[in-house]
Amino acid sequence: MLAGAPAPTAEALMRSRYTAYCRGDIDYLLRTMTEEARQDIDPEEARTVSAQARWDGLDVRATEAGGPDDDDGVVEYVARFRLNGQTCLHHERAFFTRVDGQWRVSGGEVNPKAPPRRVASVGRNDPCPCGSRKKIQKVLRRLRIRGVVGRLASPAFLCFRAFSSQ
Repeated sequence: MLAGAPAPTAEALMRSRYTAYCRGDIDYLLRTMTEEARQDIDPEEARTVSAQARWDGLDVRATEAGGPDDDDGVVEYVARFRLNGQTCLHHERAFFTRVDGQWRVSGGEVNPKAPPRRVASVGRNDPCPCGSRKKIQKVLRRLRIRGVVGRLASPAFLCFRAFSSQ
């Protein structure tokens, strides 16, 4: 791909771009970006960093779409490198789009955060998930009396039948 063959997938382009960073081929990196994305890059700074860095590996964590029949895709990756004696990680969700039939980087989100997990809350009048068919407040009250659960226990600390049979 560095020699001119188009990347068949967004992930293949991502991997070829990593190789270009390792080789210091900043011109290839610029050629494989959309016009809008190219505006955010300082080519001289990229050359300096690429020359000073020792690239240690690429870990592709996830790929969304970006296949041979898609027009858009997302590749989440972590690139490991050493710069000025320090080990560094570059974690990014890179966005790809097809321009004139060829994959191009259109942007990215550095250090992406995982979406917050939603946990179903248990109200004090809901049945206890231990299977006792009692309200959670009664089960917790009983466990507090026995000293199994502290005074400030919330429904997040759910009981188990082993405790309720003591």
